[in-house]
This record gives sequence, C-alpha cells and structure tokens, in this order.
Amino acid sequence: MRVTSKGQVTIPQRLRDQFGLQPETEVVFEVTDAGVLIKPALGRVAELRARLLRATGSATIPTTTDEITRLTRDDES
Repeated sequence: MRVTSKGQVTIPQRLRDQFGLQPETEVVFEVTDAGVLIKPALGRVAELRARLLRATGSATIPTTTDEITRLTRDDES
C-alpha cells in the first residue's frame, strides 16, 4: 500500500468489512510502540464511558465527616 501525495491510503475491503468501516466512518490514529493504529472513533457517549472507565479508582474519596466538611466549606483548618 502506498500513501498518495494527499496523504491518503486505501483500506482493503476485507479490513473495512471486518471492522465496520463504512463510508463517512470517523477514524482516529493512535501512536503505539509498534507504529500507528487506525481505529473507528467512538461516539461521544462511548468516548465518555471509556474515559470514565479509565478513571475508575483514580480518585480519593473523603471518609470522615470532617474531611467532607473541609471540602464543602473550602476550610483549610
């Protein structure tokens, strides 16, 4: 496969069929250690879900009433 002067390539039909790449499908390019990955872009809701799943467990939750009070009152003491 070659890249045209406009930066275009033709994705083989079998791959378009396998991954559901229909005309007007949005795709994203992701840089990996092995090279560049081309994949269908997620819809806005799916992208938000994916981001939330990646963030799961990354926040700390106040466990005492005093901690919650400090956060809600912006009290540093």
